[in-house]
Amino acid sequence: METIQNSENIKPPANRWLRRVKKLKSNKAGLVGVIIIAALILIAISADFISPYSFKEQDFSIMNSPPSMAHFMGTDEFGRDVFSRILHGSRISVYVGVVSVGLSVFIGVILGSLAGYYGGWLDQCLSVVTDLTWSLPEILVALLLVAVVGAGIECVIIAIAVTYWAQYARLIRGQILMLKNEIYVEATRSLGARDFTILFKHLFPNAIAPVIVAATIGIGQAIVLEATLGFLGMGAQPPMPSWGAMMSNGTAYLFISPWVIVFPGLAMMVTVLGFNLFGDALVDIMDIREDTLK
Repeated sequence: METIQNSENIKPPANRWLRRVKKLKSNKAGLVGVIIIAALILIAISADFISPYSFKEQDFSIMNSPPSMAHFMGTDEFGRDVFSRILHGSRISVYVGVVSVGLSVFIGVILGSLAGYYGGWLDQCLSVVTDLTWSLPEILVALLLVAVVGAGIECVIIAIAVTYWAQYARLIRGQILMLKNEIYVEATRSLGARDFTILFKHLFPNAIAPVIVAATIGIGQAIVLEATLGFLGMGAQPPMPSWGAMMSNGTAYLFISPWVIVFPGLAMMVTVLGFNLFGDALVDIMDIREDTLK
């Protein structure tokens, strides 16, 4: 009786999302995260228009110049404007973070949903593969994949997607296992609904919320991993600006021009902070238990 009552009290999707938006407005940390993410996206889109200099324009007469009115964040070892390079570097961070996590979520959600719904040998195979993936450090897996496939943005995206898909597969699998025996699923199946309809029309919308939360935080992690690979010279290749590559190149001039490392590091820190704040807010906003009981 309790399960039936809970199922009858489920809010319609429109009301559910409206309630989540209201909760986000009251979450100050979440709003700060939204502002940071929105600013990052805006900067990435309009970098060509707001950057004062070209990201690859060199001027050896002003190399390693400290921050000034002409160069807000100083210049690097080639006389390139650090501020302009950071603005253009945001494009790589946004692109790599969103695309790599989106790809890993797509792979993980499809495999995890099928394994959780059908079980059997498919579920066992997925469990073995995910356990094997989790047993290896993420940076090691990414380094091995980039070493095999090659350096570059696209290769970094593939490496991050292959590294992260297992956590989303495990997460959606657990949600499907929890929901597939609910009364409304049995009722839908008794009415002759196909497995595809039950899985992606009824189960998937109710199971995706935790994946969205994990993916939001995962974008920040992907940005850090991209910067790490860029720091090791396996990310975006010159002259494309990458925050990790900028910090890597600046290590040789740490005591001469520390701003070359400090400012890209601050940009990455603020970006990851924004995604983490928004992700933490989503943990409260997209509460599955609350959505089920209200």
